[in-house]
Amino acid sequence: MLNTTGAAYARTKYSEHIVREETTLLEFLLKEMSGISRNRAKDILAGNGVTVDRQHTTRYDLPLHPGQVVRVSKHKGGTQLQNRYVRLVYEDKDLIVIEKTEGILSMPATAKQYSVKQVLDEYFQKRHFKCTAHTVHRLDRETSGLMMYAKNLETKQILEDNWHDIVYDRRYVAVVSGELEREGGTIQSWLKDNKAYVTYSSPEDPGDGKFAVTHYHTLQTTPRFSLVELKLETGRKNQIRVHMQDIGHPVCGDRKYGDGTDPIHRLCLHAYRLHFYHPRTGESMLFETPFPPEFLKLFPAPASSDK
Repeated sequence: MLNTTGAAYARTKYSEHIVREETTLLEFLLKEMSGISRNRAKDILAGNGVTVDRQHTTRYDLPLHPGQVVRVSKHKGGTQLQNRYVRLVYEDKDLIVIEKTEGILSMPATAKQYSVKQVLDEYFQKRHFKCTAHTVHRLDRETSGLMMYAKNLETKQILEDNWHDIVYDRRYVAVVSGELEREGGTIQSWLKDNKAYVTYSSPEDPGDGKFAVTHYHTLQTTPRFSLVELKLETGRKNQIRVHMQDIGHPVCGDRKYGDGTDPIHRLCLHAYRLHFYHPRTGESMLFETPFPPEFLKLFPAPASSDK
């Protein structure tokens, strides 16, 4: 399916270092990259320029153990993109990974609508790149989290044709209304939009419906709220929001499918994990962001996305 001979291509983008003794990430970088200042090392970390065992991290105090592999990007970090809604996480000649805040569209529905695509196209133009951002998946306007865009039509086509083989782990975290008693489960139904463009769920195919599967795992609960991790087996429009409504625990802050519960005045849904194989090199690409702190403040013992 994929070209898996991209090791040489990948090595041109980072330097690789093997951990020999117990230490922390910052101290390791200072030792391995002789002459680098402490502030410069922290800047590289903040710009998502470091991976540990192929997983991006920004933790300068992350404990390291012998045998682990640390990769440091040879390119500048993501600080060149300055936008209140979009943070650059990773970029190469084929694709770009970003984290978006709530309140911005993934792509414009009509002309002149502000969107992540517009932000990226302007960023490419300022850097004199002859490319545009091609949408390969979407997040709702009020959902925050990780997204990937192709930078050329060839990569876009590979992603579209092989999406379920390339993207092998997409997870979300949500705050939902009420106390979930079950530790986890799977929700399956057929989804279809009605004439008012509201997605509804049916146990049987209503005709032209799309089958949807959502796995959920309860992380923390209180009598008022539950913190839930969600893994998509399918990626349908409004899937998580409709499925959580199905089991009587809608996502908090959801004006369309919710029950009016709105503790932090936003949709409490965040795409925190995006794992995929690089469409050109076949390399495993692992990206995660911390759970939004405003979600965690609703619970007495903070949960973490570090598993």
